[in-house]
Amino acid sequence: MFNETICENDIRRIAIVGSGLAGLTAAIKLKQQGHDVTVFEKSRGPGGRLAAKRVAGGSADVGAQYFTARNPDFLPFLTEFAGNDSFNTWTGHLGFQDKQGQWQAFPDEPRYVGTPRMTAISRALGAHVNVVAETRIEQLVHNNDGWLLSDTGGEQVGQFDQVIITAPPAQARDLLAQSDLPELAAQLDDAVSRVLPCWAVAARFEENPWPRHVGMRCDHNALYWVANNSSKPGRENADLNDKGVWWVLHANADWTKQNVDATLEQVTADLTAAFRGLTGSDAKVTDSVAHRWLYARSEGGASPGHLWFEEQGIGLAGDWLSGGRVEGAFDSASSLVSACSAKPVSR
Repeated sequence: MFNETICENDIRRIAIVGSGLAGLTAAIKLKQQGHDVTVFEKSRGPGGRLAAKRVAGGSADVGAQYFTARNPDFLPFLTEFAGNDSFNTWTGHLGFQDKQGQWQAFPDEPRYVGTPRMTAISRALGAHVNVVAETRIEQLVHNNDGWLLSDTGGEQVGQFDQVIITAPPAQARDLLAQSDLPELAAQLDDAVSRVLPCWAVAARFEENPWPRHVGMRCDHNALYWVANNSSKPGRENADLNDKGVWWVLHANADWTKQNVDATLEQVTADLTAAFRGLTGSDAKVTDSVAHRWLYARSEGGASPGHLWFEEQGIGLAGDWLSGGRVEGAFDSASSLVSACSAKPVSR
């Protein structure tokens, strides 16, 4: 079935499914090599977990809260392709609760956020590549010319030599299974079981309920992470006296699973009540927005960096393959591009 060889120096037609940081990184790096790259995104625009919701006075980061840059190639990549104005350092004290409920300080290292919102990074990166939005890829069909991609409406969207999937593992597994690639889909079963859901609520308080930290990892029966969104650089809603202060509340995985089908109103009420209990504050909530992440973060398991199936010309990348952090998405995509560019692809 796979008997055609594409020389390494040939221009390849490459489809990338998903326009989070991994997908955009792979697209830019492959385009630099001279390949013809198309990125398909099911939502209205790029971003993945670099997500924000519009709120009164600005926006609130409901997905990834910040990122580190331990890989020396990461910040230069963002500087070149997203620009210095798209991200900045987030200063302030971050803390975590130990098992006795006492607050401890996070390790001291630079932490970065998109400005004026996390999506600024993905929007800037997406401007360098061809992103086809509002198109969910449902099936890959192999023929003599490579892979023919179809969307959920049954429309054929293009013919490609290689396909890179950067969707969460559950969605990647479904796509592979629906594309008559069960042996590849089965390799994602463990990864699927390790991806955790998360309810997120952004709430505006009349006054800051917790001035001590700008972000906190919680040891709590409902809350996993809380952060003062208004403390981040470039936010339009940082004037406490005029517009209040926005905090983002992330539920832990167990609580989310127990309340996965709860209404937005009930989730908001429960998590803001939990936050009041955690901080001991009675600050009034004046506005809120909620979002449910079914595939929020990966926990535990192996971190191979990427998956590359050379015979089929299919690769997988994402933070879930490289430690789960935002920076892991960049690492994963970079290692996959190196792998799929290292030698000819046999079909």
